[in-house]
Amino acid sequence: MTYESAAAFAQTSGLLYFVGIFAAVSLYAFWPRNRSRFDAAAHLPLIED
Repeated sequence: MTYESAAAFAQTSGLLYFVGIFAAVSLYAFWPRNRSRFDAAAHLPLIED
């Protein structure tokens, strides 16, 4: 295995890893069941103690 092929493999696998992480986080953030949780968190700074 040459340096070029190892570097290409690392770059491709890293890209696929981060695209997968981004897709999972995006799905979690936009999943309809989580809307109420995120709305409540968005209003936390506005609540007076």
